[in-house]
Amino acid sequence: MPTPENTYALILAGGSGTRFWPLSRNDKPKQLLDLFGDGTLLTQTINRLAGLIPVENILILTNSLQVDAVREIASMLPTENIFAEPAKRDTAPAAALGIGLIAARNPDAIMMVLPSDQLIKDHHAYQAVMKDALACAEHSDGLVTIGIRPTWPCPSYGYIERGERAFIQGAEFQHPPFEVKRFREKPKPELAEEFLNAGGFSWNAGMFVWSLPTVIKQLTKHTPQLADFISELTKSKDILATIDAQFPGLTPVSIDYALMEKADRVLNIEATFDWDDVGSWVSIAKYLSDGGNNNRTNQSISQIDSGNNIIFNATDGTHIALLGVDDLIVVKTQDALLIANRHQADAIKKLSDLLPQNLL
Repeated sequence: MPTPENTYALILAGGSGTRFWPLSRNDKPKQLLDLFGDGTLLTQTINRLAGLIPVENILILTNSLQVDAVREIASMLPTENIFAEPAKRDTAPAAALGIGLIAARNPDAIMMVLPSDQLIKDHHAYQAVMKDALACAEHSDGLVTIGIRPTWPCPSYGYIERGERAFIQGAEFQHPPFEVKRFREKPKPELAEEFLNAGGFSWNAGMFVWSLPTVIKQLTKHTPQLADFISELTKSKDILATIDAQFPGLTPVSIDYALMEKADRVLNIEATFDWDDVGSWVSIAKYLSDGGNNNRTNQSISQIDSGNNIIFNATDGTHIALLGVDDLIVVKTQDALLIANRHQADAIKKLSDLLPQNLL
């Protein structure tokens, strides 16, 4: 794998706080919350890079609403490594911004692009996979994706369809890379079931590894607007001014659509580490304490004839009691109370259109 000084990580830490309302807000979304008592998800993302990526080579990209909180949480990083996007432009412009920032420092670097809001507990297994991904990116002309082995036919994730095992000269792998046949959009449940039964499919975890020369070559071919933006950043004598002037004009588009689905060669390494994108309160439930009768809670509750509820109490001095209710999500903060049907957890984000501004 590449030397530490030639290895970089870009952590994407923007996003909104709608899925975990009322605990999360626009200035404090999921990745900035301590949901499990183990530190924020952003802190965990940084910590599992220890010994793999030098702290001075870890960059974080967030937005203006969250940048102060990110700086406080990521105080172990140089302050100049934390950037706020001047506008929301989806993951392809965000990745291009990170590529440009790193290319201005080291044009031959190998870099990882990582979400900040995923739960991964086995750091040893994680680093073993990422070392192979870095080596694969260093010794090949491919863009590397990390895939998650599906455990159920989930219709909410994109899928990666693998082909033959890749031949990469000059490197040996504990976790072998495979050629990617194609990316598959979020499928209907029936098609997701077919993917699961067929094998050879991974969930797309949004983790990418590539060398800067390779990714810039592919962007030049397939998304020249982003390649031009990267070029401007590498030539700029005032990078922050260039970002402010040019980033808002970039076309909002996902990195999958702008690059990964079009690239000449994409390689996939399937993860052997635990992984959870904790995408809703239902996902959080499995990490909460047993409150009896299949109720999951972060604090003690009282209940009679109530089951299968999720209770998250973020207040001191407030006790929650349940009587004759099932399948609820109850979340209490100092200024808001959510009571929702747990089967509609994914729709909680729709409440943001109805809530007072001071609660967003």
